[in-house]
Amino acid sequence: METSPSTLAPAASDPTPPPQRQPLHWQVLHIASAYLPVLLMALLAMGTWWLVKNTGPVADDRPATAPRHEPDYEMRNFSVQRYRPTGALETQLEGEALRHFPDTDTLEIDNVRLRAVDAEGRTSVATAQHALSNGDASEVQLIGRAEVVREATDTQAPIHFRSEFLHAYLDEQRVASNKPVVVTQGATEVKAGGMEYTHADGVIRFTGRTRATFAPRPAKP
Repeated sequence: METSPSTLAPAASDPTPPPQRQPLHWQVLHIASAYLPVLLMALLAMGTWWLVKNTGPVADDRPATAPRHEPDYEMRNFSVQRYRPTGALETQLEGEALRHFPDTDTLEIDNVRLRAVDAEGRTSVATAQHALSNGDASEVQLIGRAEVVREATDTQAPIHFRSEFLHAYLDEQRVASNKPVVVTQGATEVKAGGMEYTHADGVIRFTGRTRATFAPRPAKP
């Protein structure tokens, strides 16, 4: 049996046309559009760096505003105590109204009453219509009908200081005034232009014009 030689059919042609090569300028435009956001961010960063480097600091010609003298808190009909490390009372500050000013860390007090107890347990009481104190009440200026009374000791009568202005230094146990002052102890009264009293030595130093009245000596039998 004879077989006829097979014939090869021609290969089927691909219906998809080969891709056409785009012109060079289209390729460049495509690449540029893809990287354009990155380029813009880089340019923006470079421009910002250049601007900061070449721009000097801006001078503020506005005058500095001083802190306003206004209270940051107030107290009414108050009583504040300070104690020693041993637990004993050191000072007690009372008043009708208290205002704290943060710009100077000072206290303004109306109708003040200050009670101080020294290490020996002796008491001093100060009163005035107004007072100006530092933050810890260790230094108090008494203004208007100011009076300080030093408690009596075993050998001395109580001492009264009266003036329109008295400056009490509690830690130093000292009272001073540059205004006319009246000091009395028992039947003795001294009026002076000013004074300074230090409890450590018990001495009163008067300044200005001074006039004293002493108790009469008892008549001899």
